[in-house]
Amino acid sequence: MVFVMLCSTVQAAPSARLWERWSAHNPESSASIDHGAWSDWLARQVIANPDAINRVNYAGVTGGDRAQLRLYIDSLAALPISDYNRAQQLAYWINLYNALTVDIVLEHYPLDSIRDISSGFFSSGPWGLELVTIENEALTLDDIEHRILRPIWQDPRIHYAVNCASLGCPNLQPLAFTATNSETLLQTAAREFVNNPRGASVSDGKLRVSSIYHWFEEDFGGDDAGVIAHLKQHAAAELAAGLETIERVSDHAYDWRLNAQKLSN
Repeated sequence: MVFVMLCSTVQAAPSARLWERWSAHNPESSASIDHGAWSDWLARQVIANPDAINRVNYAGVTGGDRAQLRLYIDSLAALPISDYNRAQQLAYWINLYNALTVDIVLEHYPLDSIRDISSGFFSSGPWGLELVTIENEALTLDDIEHRILRPIWQDPRIHYAVNCASLGCPNLQPLAFTATNSETLLQTAAREFVNNPRGASVSDGKLRVSSIYHWFEEDFGGDDAGVIAHLKQHAAAELAAGLETIERVSDHAYDWRLNAQKLSN
């Protein structure tokens, strides 16, 4: 696995700060949201690879595929999401984030990295761009992740659910999150990432982790001990054995190359 070392050049990640306006929900609501169109899209375009990194067939997306994606995003934008219960909202925000990310990549494709998309003179990446309007509020990807998902659910596994279109990122799952499958998918995504070398690896008694655990350390216990404890929760036998004597993180890395499926010759 090749990592692109960008630890010194990436700015500090945003903290989780609740946008209070989005704390509204209706625990009594039994209304459900249909994410079937997104599941169908993902099933066609997300490809599992031998290195356990899911890639997107950006080059093979047709005009019709792109139109279907936009229709799905528009359908989510039209919903009064504040009227739904928390389980429906969790799946909604995760799917919206991922669909918007794929859509903005397709808008600029071909490109080598999502960081090639600018959202301002001194920024790289689209996370600060207003990409969608929900309940008359313009939202960015940063808003969805850091002002809605992270502060409301306070679940570190959110980082395994939202995808930033990079090889170093946890997998874009090949099916949509729903109110009924979110817990299973979060667990699956966590286990997939933690036990892949881009998530964590132990060699010669030293632990190297994804930079996600450095950038968002506050979500993983706040220090090395917290990160290691989190990894142990999801570690399979091989990694668990390697972590037994580990007391600190020795290094972190991230690969910002686009998670594009390689074209066959």
